Formats: sequence, structure tokens, C-alpha cells
Amino acid sequence: MTAEHGKRNRSLIYAAASLRSAATGLSGVMVGIYLARLHLGAGTIGAIITAGLAGGAGAALLATVAADNLGRRRFLFSLALMSSLGGLVLAAGGHTLLLAGAAFFGMLNGMGKDRGAPVAIEQAILPSTAPDEQRTSVFAFYNVVQSASAAVGALLAGLPDLIHRSDPAIPEVEALRAAMLLYAALMGATALLYIGITREVEIYSPPVGMRISPETRAVLVKLSALFALDSVGGGFLTQALISLFFVERFGVGAATVAALFFCASIANALSQLVAPILARRIGLINTMVFTHLPSNALLMMVAIAPNFPLAAALFLVRESMVQMDVPARQSYVMAVVRPEERTFAAGVTGLVRLGGWAVAPGLAGILMQSVSLGTPLIVGPALKAVYDILLFRSFRHLKPPEERIHEAAPEEPARKAQS
Repeated sequence: MTAEHGKRNRSLIYAAASLRSAATGLSGVMVGIYLARLHLGAGTIGAIITAGLAGGAGAALLATVAADNLGRRRFLFSLALMSSLGGLVLAAGGHTLLLAGAAFFGMLNGMGKDRGAPVAIEQAILPSTAPDEQRTSVFAFYNVVQSASAAVGALLAGLPDLIHRSDPAIPEVEALRAAMLLYAALMGATALLYIGITREVEIYSPPVGMRISPETRAVLVKLSALFALDSVGGGFLTQALISLFFVERFGVGAATVAALFFCASIANALSQLVAPILARRIGLINTMVFTHLPSNALLMMVAIAPNFPLAAALFLVRESMVQMDVPARQSYVMAVVRPEERTFAAGVTGLVRLGGWAVAPGLAGILMQSVSLGTPLIVGPALKAVYDILLFRSFRHLKPPEERIHEAAPEEPARKAQS
């Protein structure tokens, strides 16, 4: 890929990820409220959100095994278009089965975090748009864009309430319906951006089982097992459960918690700009482990903090570190596999993480009810700390290309002097 085309494709992916993350942040806050105003019960709302997550998981699986052969650009465009159409159907309302079908085929994301098939494909494309030494910086900015846009999307979810309050003649459900239309428009604009990506991003390859080398398969098995452990730990730490902890433990209001999480999203975004600087100095694996471990300890301290100001301060310090490993992890996975294996590698590791997140929240809720409110904030970080230690032991010697070159460089003058 030429430098010009690489820059163009990277910019389009950043723009598309920004719009999609804003839409996801909007839907994560608003969709439950909207469905409730359609007079649906909590069980039905949960089923519709589950249908959306199931659709997203199915799309991620399909992307893992088929996106390269079907065409990455075509696949990304189709995903965004289906999400837009699903949003339009949801905005129109209707029978519960119709809403569930729209959520499934539209891959409605009720979690507020931009995950799934589009992210896996974009992660596979991004390394080809820049040299190896810039790869981690490319992923860092990609994640900053996602985090900042998701925060903006969450704020946009407050517009329906403002509209209804400013003009009570406008029913709340209609204001919420307008927000669903905004979600559909954002996803439609995302689809249009994908049209501009050049064909250099495509890799047509044989079926998955034939194109994955034994070396890559061994690496992915180990990484996937470790990522599963990390994501189960993360499943104990969903926004909903941490919000519940702050409200029930310290008696603060929802508005205070919302402001805290907005600040946390900004801290996440800014911290990821530091990741490539650290990675250049200490390496990708060290960046992942040595920022993640302290963040786990800080969250355990949140669980036993005596008051809200201290707990909030510890939480924000934790949030300023915990996401540094994300661009480093994405960069590392893409670096240790071959270019034609990147979509599969991103898809597999993404699916593992999605599965791990789904396992733990129910158990975390039981622990909060039967043991103590802070139990998930102890168990989750403990599991993630075990992941950090095992990751360091297993992969500290497997270096990405830019680190191997850096380590080899000092040897060159010595060899020349001997000759």
C-alpha cells in the first residue's frame, strides 16, 4: 500500500470508528429507556438487547472466517448499513418480535462499548497503513477516537430529556424516537465513509484452516486463553455494576456517577496517547503488564475506600492507566501474525473477549448481593492480575519486528569492528 493510500484509508477508518462509537455510546445509554417508554417490560427489554449482542457476536464470527474472501470494504459497508436499517426499524416501533429481529440483524449494541466485527476488520487493516514503528501509535489514536466519541455519544443521549423538558408538548417517547433516528443516521454516515477506502486493503486468501500457520495457531491458542481470563475479570467490572457500587455504597446520585464516568472516558482516551511512547521505551508486553498491574491494585483500593471522594480519586487514577494496554495489545497481536492472518487473529481474540465479558456479570451480581458490594472489585482485578503475570511469563521473549530490529541494531557496529 502506498503512503498516500495508507494515510487516506487510515483517516477514513478513524472517521468511521468515530461515528460508530458515538452511535454506540448513544445507544448504550438510551436504548433501554426508549424501549421502556414503548411500554415493554424489563424482561423483554433484556431479551431485545441480548438479541442485539447475539447478532453482533454472529457477525464477528462471520468476519473472522469470511471477511477477507468476501472483501473487507464490502463487509464493513454491509455491517454499517444493516446497523442503520436496524435503527430505523427500532425507531418506527412495532411488535416485540420485529424489534428483536431489528436488534439482531442490526447488531444493536446495548453495552455502550464499540466492539465486534467492524473493530476486528479495522484492526486487521490498520497495520498495513503505516510502518511497523508507527503501528502502536496508529492503534493508540484509533482507541482515543473511539473512547472520546463514545463519551460524546453518551452525552448526546441526554438530548431527548432536554427536548422534552424545553417543550412538554413533545412526548418523551417521540424525543427518544428522534434519538434512535440520529443513531441510524450516524451508522448510515459510517457506511458511506467505507465506500472511500481503496482496494489495497483487501487480502484474498484460502479458507481459514489452510492459511493459518502452525506457529500462529500456537500463539493464538495461548493468547486466546490468556485474553479469556482477562475478559472474565473484566466482566466483573461492567459500568453498570461499578455504578451500582458507587450509588449503593456511598449514596451518591446518578448524575454524579455519570459525571465520574465521563471523566473516566476522557482519562481513558488521553492515557492511550502515552502507550506508544512507553512501548518504544520498554516494549509492548512490558507496556501491557506494567500499566495493567497497578490499575488492578488501585481498583481493589476503591473497594475498601472509606468515602466517595477518595474512591472517585482512586478510580480516576485507575482509569488513567487501565486502557494503556489496549493499543499495545492490538498492536502486538497484529505484529506476531502474518498480514494475511490478521483478520482471523483479530476476530478470534475479539470473540474470546466478548465471550468472557458475557460470563461474569451474572456471577458478579450474585456476589454483590450475597457477599458484599465491593466483592467484584476484588475478584475482577485479582483475575486480571493473574492474567498479567501469565502474559509476561509466556510472551516476554516473543518480540514484534520493530523490537527485534532495535535489539539487533547495537550489534552491528561490533560486527563491523571485528571485520
